[in-house]
Amino acid sequence: MEYLFDTANIGAIKKYGEFIPITGVTSNPSIVKKEGKIDFFAHMREIRSIIGLDKTLHIQVTAQDYEGMMKDAEAILKNVDDQVYIKVPVTLEGLKVIRKLHGRGVNTTATAIYTKMQGFLAMEAGADYIAPYYNRMENMGIDAKDVVGSFAKMIRDYGYSTKILAASFKNMGQVNEAFMAGAQTATMGIDIIEGAFSMPSIQQAVDDFTEDWKSVFGDQLIMDL
Repeated sequence: MEYLFDTANIGAIKKYGEFIPITGVTSNPSIVKKEGKIDFFAHMREIRSIIGLDKTLHIQVTAQDYEGMMKDAEAILKNVDDQVYIKVPVTLEGLKVIRKLHGRGVNTTATAIYTKMQGFLAMEAGADYIAPYYNRMENMGIDAKDVVGSFAKMIRDYGYSTKILAASFKNMGQVNEAFMAGAQTATMGIDIIEGAFSMPSIQQAVDDFTEDWKSVFGDQLIMDL
């Protein structure tokens, strides 16, 4: 399993990167909007400097037509670095972009996936990652587990090198379901991670351990013995 942060917040990446063994960072225009009017390329270069080249950085194009998306991709590769995974929504125009970038050896992440057809075609187009929107599918009455499972089966059966980068979650339970269905990777907002560790029972267990220790050894810690 691989975990990624779905955020462009520098502080959050620095803070939680100390605790969570992530393999990369994803972003999209809606996530970037939360950071305000930033110097976009400088901001993304700073994220890269934090996570390093050994982790994946996924940046989404903003244009909707083939020519525009290709120009966006070229600008990202030129102004951030050539190891970035270019995120491309799986529309007809997007599939054309993925095929072209794949042919040039550029890393690609197919995103905004709601259907099996989108994922299957993105695999065939050469996408390195496909990003099914888990919670959004569930909200639309689509069986997200079945969709992710179908992608995993096709990857196994046909030997695609594509990885499933599950996205769009409302809680860690959905993340776990995606992994169980066959996703190799998942990207999540910081709120999902905070929520997973905010269960009162977790802190209660730790507090109980502490009190039991103190009942015998007082305020002495193991290091003090």
